[in-house]
Amino acid sequence: MSGRARLALCAVVATLCAAGALLPLVDPITWMFEAAVLLALMTGVGAAARRVPLAGPLTIGVQALALVPLMTLLFVRNEAILGLLPGPDALAEFGRLLQDGLRDAGRYAIPAPVTPGIRLLLISGVLVIGLSVDALAVTYRSAAPAGLPLLALYSVAAGLSQGGAGWLLFLIAAAGYLLLLLAEGRDRLSQWGRVFGGPGTGADRPGGGRGFAAGADGPASAPVRTGRRIGAMALGLAVVVPAVLPSLDGGLLGGSGNGTGPGSGGGTISAVNPLVSLQDSLNQPEDKEVLNYRTTASDTRDLYLRIVALDQFDGTTWKPSERTVTDVPERLPRPPGLSSAVDLTRINTSISTAGWYAQNWLPLPYPASKVDISGRWRFEPKGRTLVGDRGQNTHGLQYQVESLQVRPTSGQLAAAPAPPTNLLREYTKVPDSLPSVVRDTARRVTRGAPTTYAKAVKLQDWFAVNGGFSYNTDVRAGSGAEAIARFLRQKEGFCVHFSFSMAAMARTLGIPARVAVGFTPGTKQPDGTTSVGLKDAHAWPELYFQGIGWTRFEPTPSRGSIPDYAYPDTPGTTDPSNPDPAPSPSTAPSKDPSAAPSCGPEGQRSGSVPGCIALPTEAGTRPPESGSSPWAAAGIALGVVLVLLPTAPLLWRLRTRSRRLADDGPDGDFTTGTLAAWRELLDTAWDFGILPDESLTPRKAAERIIRLGELQPEPAAAARRVAAAVEQVLYAPQPQPVSGLALDVHRVRAGLRDGATRVLRWRAQLAPRSVARLRWAWSARWAAWLLRCRNSRPVAAARRAAAALRPGRQGA
Repeated sequence: MSGRARLALCAVVATLCAAGALLPLVDPITWMFEAAVLLALMTGVGAAARRVPLAGPLTIGVQALALVPLMTLLFVRNEAILGLLPGPDALAEFGRLLQDGLRDAGRYAIPAPVTPGIRLLLISGVLVIGLSVDALAVTYRSAAPAGLPLLALYSVAAGLSQGGAGWLLFLIAAAGYLLLLLAEGRDRLSQWGRVFGGPGTGADRPGGGRGFAAGADGPASAPVRTGRRIGAMALGLAVVVPAVLPSLDGGLLGGSGNGTGPGSGGGTISAVNPLVSLQDSLNQPEDKEVLNYRTTASDTRDLYLRIVALDQFDGTTWKPSERTVTDVPERLPRPPGLSSAVDLTRINTSISTAGWYAQNWLPLPYPASKVDISGRWRFEPKGRTLVGDRGQNTHGLQYQVESLQVRPTSGQLAAAPAPPTNLLREYTKVPDSLPSVVRDTARRVTRGAPTTYAKAVKLQDWFAVNGGFSYNTDVRAGSGAEAIARFLRQKEGFCVHFSFSMAAMARTLGIPARVAVGFTPGTKQPDGTTSVGLKDAHAWPELYFQGIGWTRFEPTPSRGSIPDYAYPDTPGTTDPSNPDPAPSPSTAPSKDPSAAPSCGPEGQRSGSVPGCIALPTEAGTRPPESGSSPWAAAGIALGVVLVLLPTAPLLWRLRTRSRRLADDGPDGDFTTGTLAAWRELLDTAWDFGILPDESLTPRKAAERIIRLGELQPEPAAAARRVAAAVEQVLYAPQPQPVSGLALDVHRVRAGLRDGATRVLRWRAQLAPRSVARLRWAWSARWAAWLLRCRNSRPVAAARRAAAALRPGRQGA
């Protein structure tokens, strides 16, 4: 074998040895064999190009060009031309795979599944490093600098692995690099023959000189000493660099990932990076299903599926503590701090996870008391979570969970005694680097609150209702000690910002707090199951109350649901200590709520706008009396229309309000009547300048109207009563009719009118903003009519006839 061929083979071996440090990051390792084959083919192309011979840059270009069809065949052959040549579709697919790979790398824990995107990142990364090593060591015959790309590959793998890549993988990578140096030195020395390769003396050479090499007992030559120094320096950097790299917590690109083997040992495995995975999931264009479940719970609003508890706060971010894990017991221990005086309900939930969903933490309702699942799972008692062991993940699982629905009252939370000292000390730690504005804001918001519970409710309401915050998943998550202070100043973010900030502020007030990451309850399906998608990913704070335990709060506006115990007692609201009304034996109403209460049946039959506009013109559209001129009748009708046209919005609103607030709703259906009253309440607020926000729950929407409309206590209580009636209709298993909703809507309208300026009152009366619904209805009907006309048979026949008469078609 020639010297260059031997050097090229050693370059392949050195690259694969360094790439071995990536093996613990993913499972399975079949991608490595594919990378080795492509690396060998690329090296063979380089050897052939050097035999031609081609210049160095051309040789590298030919090798890179040879990789294009190989990568196309491996990844996007279905979109490629002849399966090898990348066209526009193949390039677009490469871009999509690259984006998926970057997303998956930030989502999954270590070891991550080898998704197509991650596979593309791994193989292309190894090939780029291999091309660099081959160019430096073989094409340009400089093996020592080739250690830099090898070092970069090893350092990335060591930085991502929990605790580094391990000594064995380091020794393998170092051995590959030393083998490359040895082959390069041997190739270089062979070009000098025996003069540079052996001990040699003056008698051995013409002229009797000492030559370039030292004797056997003399010092090593300068090139050999330089090679040793470069090798020692590169190996030293390989040891030092991973040690000084910052720790990367989160998923594959932001999380820890050492599983725990059998025994009592146990660090935790961080399955998600909330700053990356949550925001990425919430911004996905497709709400891909993560899991679905069927439960015996009658009300799933509080059935959050918890993945992990983040209880360690260093001022930069929240993360799970390193704790001991144990075997999963037959029955999980009772939640800490939960007394027998609190109302409990045992429920059973059957959960199935999607085949693509693979991470180490198991989603569970909290608090779980029994988990029936197969596989290698371990139990972490402090966070009451299950974590996969030795590569176990949630890929395509089916499992049963028995859990508790804990329903404390506001009185029990307000009367909760002080927590144990050790728990208080652990869960109220805040770093010295936390900006003072966080503590000062927490004290200002909770000023006057007499109990810990009252402070927690004030914090929650400040974020969710009256603090001026808005929900936005496009806001940069940020990091560092100033991230919370910046969020409090800008008042815009998503669930990570709200939960992190409320938990940090609660700790500054001496309230034990942590952050939970998981999923909101999801969406009910027609078959009785509930579907949980990517957009249901969520984070929320948990605060500890002695006698109740870790208790969920919901500070994020327009996300999840505020638990009943977290509402302050206000006039017109139901006392959370009272149990839910017993279901009546009657069945739920069979009629669906009207999708558009403003559209009357007359308008639907005629295919025109609801009768509210046609009614005023009916008197002027009668057939003319005998002997009258049709032109005179038309003039009169036109005059009436011109007179009534400016009043059309007012008349439409009057008729719509009358229909919506009819007793018991249209056709006596109290469900439809309740929803119609709610729609009228929203449109009334819209008329007075409060734009509807369809993403809010009824209760939050009512609180928003109260706050923006500056309603007095009586109309505010009326708005809350309407919202409570709507929530009962939407969520109660057996909704009960609520009387007086029309009167409550009139009270709210009067309150908005009293608080508005004179100009706004006239605008709401004569040119109501909610008349936009009429324009939307017209647009939808017009578009539907055009579509029907375009697809009708006469029009299609006319088009074919016209096409046949075009010039050049007659002869055909």
